[in-house]
Amino acid sequence: MDASSILLVGLSHHTAPITVRERFSFDADSLRSLLCALRNDGGEESVLQEVIVLSTCNRLEVYAVSLEPTAAVHQVVGEIARQRNAAQAELTSYVYVKTGQAAIEHLLHVASGLDSLILGEAQILGQVADAYASAQANGDSGPILARLFHTALHCGKRARRETAIGSYTTSISHAAVKQARAILGDLSHRTALILGAGEMAELAAAALNQHQIASLLCINRTQAHAERLAAQVGGRALEWRQLDEALATVDLVISATAAPSMVLTAATVAQAMGARDGRPLVLFDIAHPRDIDPNVDALPGVMRFDLDHLQHCIDANLGRRQAAIPHVKAIIAEESAAFMEWLAARDVLPAVMALRRRGETIASQEVERTLRKLLHGHAEDERLRQEVERLANRIVAKLLHEPTVRLKARAAGGDGPCFAQALTELFGLETAASISASTEETAETRGCAHPLFSASNGAAFFCPAPCNGVYRNGVYAHE
Repeated sequence: MDASSILLVGLSHHTAPITVRERFSFDADSLRSLLCALRNDGGEESVLQEVIVLSTCNRLEVYAVSLEPTAAVHQVVGEIARQRNAAQAELTSYVYVKTGQAAIEHLLHVASGLDSLILGEAQILGQVADAYASAQANGDSGPILARLFHTALHCGKRARRETAIGSYTTSISHAAVKQARAILGDLSHRTALILGAGEMAELAAAALNQHQIASLLCINRTQAHAERLAAQVGGRALEWRQLDEALATVDLVISATAAPSMVLTAATVAQAMGARDGRPLVLFDIAHPRDIDPNVDALPGVMRFDLDHLQHCIDANLGRRQAAIPHVKAIIAEESAAFMEWLAARDVLPAVMALRRRGETIASQEVERTLRKLLHGHAEDERLRQEVERLANRIVAKLLHEPTVRLKARAAGGDGPCFAQALTELFGLETAASISASTEETAETRGCAHPLFSASNGAAFFCPAPCNGVYRNGVYAHE
């Protein structure tokens, strides 16, 4: 299976406005439903052998492996539309499709922060890890996408470790506060309201404190969560029923709930404006799907900003991160090439392992024959046995090293299957039983013992091929 079997179907902030991204967003429960449908295809055998879905505020991307990429694209687009009770026409004009190396490099760009709304933001790396963990838990990922996502995580970590792409970054929450300061000026005499109590809300509250907000109110559907956030940031928690009262007094609202529908309607905001004596109200909606009704834009004195508006927020440190882009792209090129080499080498892996097994079997037989002669009539000499075994193993390793390297090089050039077949016939190898699918998946998904990244759900990921590990006899070890 070559690179052309890897495909990507997606939409993002580059191709679709927030209204469309909301229409086709998937939370954890609906994501499981989508994954299940993509693999089962309505009870029929799916054309997708592997699938992972990356769903964030700003993108929905389906990565898949299929021997029928055209049919696979139709299946993915159709299923996304069906899951949202939409016509495919509502979706197709916003969708991008990439296959082969283009799909591979796109994921590496995403994990490295080059495709994010805010260049270099780190949150996407955790989201990529979560997407893989979810697919792995459901049995939807296989050896190819497992290796691809491990490569992406490794690439993203390298980009942030070796370049300045992750330096001086700002979150959407910080961008909202920065924009608020540009509108309202000094915040030390202002009152802000945070709707929500999740990560985005916490970041917004922290940013407001950094800018010395005079008073900070926190409201959440779950009162205990509002109280927890208020305690963290030195704010004051209100009950949800006090929302109208708060809207009448605050200068600034940052809404970041996880509600499935809007929590601030135009009617609610209009009522609040009637009690404000003409004072303006600035609203930032950083939730996905959106919390604030866009119709509030028609109300006098109301200024509303959502994720698409914040995309244009000026970032004084953007130039520093942009300067790192060429270096990041060089890392992406290295990791992409390494993945392509691994993918090509998969075609010759059974022959390589069968050849090594044949060499080790012959060596073991000759070691026993030699030891019987050397120790004839004498007690077992463990030291002698170890030295003879080492000698035999070194001979096998050195003898097979060059053909193995050359075979993998041929595979990278596209001639691997032909040379693997010749090797199989010349040595009479039994490749069919030399490596099972389960062994291969274990080898490629386990990685080595060096932690690479942890998903937010606690799933652990380990570094792939760049550690130069080798898989032998059920153990992944370093050389």
